[in-house]
Amino acid sequence: MEEETLVEEEAHAPEPEVAPTAGERLQAARRAKGVELSQIAAETRIPQRHLVAIENGDYSQLPSRTYAIGFARTYARVLELDERELLDQLRDELGDERDRHSTAPARFEPGDPARVPSRKLAWFGALAAVLLLVGGFAFYSTYFAPGLGPAPLQDDRAPAVADSAASTAATPAVGADAEVVFTSEMNDTWVKFYDASGESLFEAQMAEGESFTIPADAEGPQVWTGRPYAFAITVDGRSVPKLSEEDEILRDVPVTAEALLARADPETAPGDDSSASDVTVN
Repeated sequence: MEEETLVEEEAHAPEPEVAPTAGERLQAARRAKGVELSQIAAETRIPQRHLVAIENGDYSQLPSRTYAIGFARTYARVLELDERELLDQLRDELGDERDRHSTAPARFEPGDPARVPSRKLAWFGALAAVLLLVGGFAFYSTYFAPGLGPAPLQDDRAPAVADSAASTAATPAVGADAEVVFTSEMNDTWVKFYDASGESLFEAQMAEGESFTIPADAEGPQVWTGRPYAFAITVDGRSVPKLSEEDEILRDVPVTAEALLARADPETAPGDDSSASDVTVN
């Protein structure tokens, strides 16, 4: 009889509560504030389908782990939640087995222009001068060496015109309001964005997953950073190559949609990429 009573008590015992996921917590907070998902999408400029994926815990629908963390951080910030606690939970859900408290290898970053070592600048300047001399000599030897006559004139200009038209057609049209987004893939990544006049648009030590959107009305936006490899870049949602895969300091790099897409266009020859000529490597 006692055994039957125990069995009945176990059968009617309440099941242990399952803690809500990070996405469910965001969804509950949003509903508690009476906010529609479309309002969150409009305020954060995050596609609504990605917000739905986060709330449902379907992170496979997001471009990468970095985007999942960055979008969740922005979402939590809008709802005034404890983003640090929520992101720790999200990293656990993503199966991140790395030690979150480990520090990245020390790298030199120009937090202040005065920290840039003058000796290093001098070496780079000397190297640039040597490369310029070698390039000038090669150009002179190729086009102005004695005994070489001028190239024959082309009588038929139609092919050149056709090639030019084909090249123009191959370059994707970019609207004036194309959205350029930089997303940090590492913690403590220093970066500065500024316009053609030198006025600062954004400067910070960006956290992993944090994003910055170039203002649509910025004139000639440029970037300065010591970790060009640490940023994922998109133009209207389309991924484009990173500014560099090397551990180097880049400054005065144009980051307009046209300049970034020119880097991504495989048909554009290196010598024809006007955006590359404006890059300063310290």
